[in-house]
Amino acid sequence: MNKFLLVLSLLFFFGSAVQAAVQGKEVSYKADGTTLKGYLAYDDAIQGKRPAVLVVHEWWGQNEYARKRARMLAELGYTALAVDMYGNGSVADHPTDAAKFAAELSRNLYLEWLRFDAALKLLREQETVDTNEIAAFGYCFGGGVVLNMARLGLPLKGVASFHGGLTTDNPAKPGKIQARIVAFTGDDDPLIGAEKVAAFKREMENAKANYRVVTYPGAKHAFTNPDADELGKKFNMPLAYNAEADKDSWEQAKVFLHEVFATK
Repeated sequence: MNKFLLVLSLLFFFGSAVQAAVQGKEVSYKADGTTLKGYLAYDDAIQGKRPAVLVVHEWWGQNEYARKRARMLAELGYTALAVDMYGNGSVADHPTDAAKFAAELSRNLYLEWLRFDAALKLLREQETVDTNEIAAFGYCFGGGVVLNMARLGLPLKGVASFHGGLTTDNPAKPGKIQARIVAFTGDDDPLIGAEKVAAFKREMENAKANYRVVTYPGAKHAFTNPDADELGKKFNMPLAYNAEADKDSWEQAKVFLHEVFATK
């Protein structure tokens, strides 16, 4: 285990008396001529290179929620990049606009890969990043994106999907997936459903992937987002925050990262 992982282990298990100094800044990059606007977060009190995590936003776009998750990861000692999958920092305020943004990528896996790969390259260029130790987290729409990137065989150490889409028109081929996978899903999420969870498990088994699915009884879609209740009522959508599922999935995700980065 390298020096960073040793320090991270001590912080993870015993806590730290050192005051975190998390920095967050907007960053711009391009993919096929489109300007993408991400958000980079890291703790500048930590010296040297460290593992890093890409954070892919919900279908609303790269908003404050995605940035908050990036900062939470930075507080754990990682460098995190909240990516922009829509371009130009576009954020939707209504489900109609969100659906249009998401549909553009859902219909074009190449464009989805292109924009994700551009973010991956930007992250690798950061002086705080160990280029061999990168994972990806995705929420809702973003959960489907990171799973697709794992299916394509991108060199990610781990992929975590939080209430993300599990279906695909391009199932993973045996031996293609390099990343370890964990998918957190709600048992009462009508946008996912038991049949899709079962189909995802079959796909992962056929692909011989190292994966795990965690299902939370009573949890609905967007269960990690504290704004889900308000959004669900406002737009008459099956969204609901679940504090217990949010807390447990985050705790499990922290252990997951510790494991995938510690494994050589």
